[in-house]
Amino acid sequence: MSIKRRSFLRSAGALAATAVAGPAFAQTVIDDILRAPRRGSWNDQFDAAVSQGGRVASHLPVFSPETVSFIEQAIGQYRDIVAQGGWQPVPANKKLKLGVIDPDVEPLRRRLMVTGDLSTQAGLSQSFDTYVDAALKRFQTRHGLPADGVTGRYTFAAMNVSAPVRLGQLETNLVRLRTMSGFLGDRYVMVNIPAAAIEAVENGQVVLRHTAIVGKIDRQTPILNSKINEVIINPYWNAPESIVRKDIIPLMRKNPNYLTENNIRILGPNGEVDPLTIDWSTEEAAKLRFRQDPGKINAMASVKINFPNSHAVYMHDTPQQSLFNNLMRFDSSGCVRVQNVRDLVTWLLRDTDGWSRQRFEQTIKSGESTPVALANPVPVYFTYISAWSTGDGVVQFRDDIYGRDGVDELQITSSL
Repeated sequence: MSIKRRSFLRSAGALAATAVAGPAFAQTVIDDILRAPRRGSWNDQFDAAVSQGGRVASHLPVFSPETVSFIEQAIGQYRDIVAQGGWQPVPANKKLKLGVIDPDVEPLRRRLMVTGDLSTQAGLSQSFDTYVDAALKRFQTRHGLPADGVTGRYTFAAMNVSAPVRLGQLETNLVRLRTMSGFLGDRYVMVNIPAAAIEAVENGQVVLRHTAIVGKIDRQTPILNSKINEVIINPYWNAPESIVRKDIIPLMRKNPNYLTENNIRILGPNGEVDPLTIDWSTEEAAKLRFRQDPGKINAMASVKINFPNSHAVYMHDTPQQSLFNNLMRFDSSGCVRVQNVRDLVTWLLRDTDGWSRQRFEQTIKSGESTPVALANPVPVYFTYISAWSTGDGVVQFRDDIYGRDGVDELQITSSL
């Protein structure tokens, strides 16, 4: 019999003897053990009992008076955290996950406790138990990271942003949120660039959420307010001059068949131009119009969502669906790609006579380019909110991808 087993049996025997001496006293001893500050790896409570704050998922829009109230509350909490010295960095040199016993788990527990992801009732120990697993997943969700319960470089980077910097991020975004807390429409679409996410809002509640792909750091998605007034099913894609210069011309130099293989035609003032007649060693081709035919490999795939704006950007489908699985979804040239875009379009066309989901799908199958004007244009807001709160203790943070918050420490993506 092992030493650990003998020790356990002796402890059990002592408890049994105590129970004989008096049931009430025995229960007190057991309660003391369960509440011990270094308990850590006991599993006698539900995980929910050691997770603090509300659920991270919410139907509350980022733009709402309630969100402003919650972020003001969060700022008060983070000011208290800063006043008490903030949090200590968590050693970022190990992959910690469920079942691991390691000295670095203890500072991880402390860090999760400070921001309320883990209750102090969970205790301090070196065990990465189910309590820590649930708390870490909650932290990851609040920071827009895959909630896998494993400490990786992005999780460590988000965790080790200092408390004063996080407080400043909340204060910066409070100003942005206050400017958008009024009436925005009974129905509207909000694109949050740092979160690479979209909300479709109706009567003050989020009815649809969509993962998005937004502009690269050097081709940023702009801030704008407009109204969605048109949906084009099976659209032609007209390549902007910037893409012709930065992408198409270099690709043609490498592969002269690139345009043919991708169903892209060159249109000049006198009609279609043969690519073989163009000198691709220069940038003269940028003066011409490049148009891709509708189809499965079209850059916008099945649909384009239009709204008037001076930036010539729009929302659209994409044939590269795998990109939505990426952690950092900053890959476009400024336009916004929408996952499950057909659900969003169905919602947009709801008040437009004759445009049911069935007709929409049938039109896609026809392959014909079909513009549809919305009966009631829907407001759309492209915005930059990198921190917000949608509930008591539910504080969301995202990478300051474009550096608009003014602190290098928040540009996690570019620093890793």
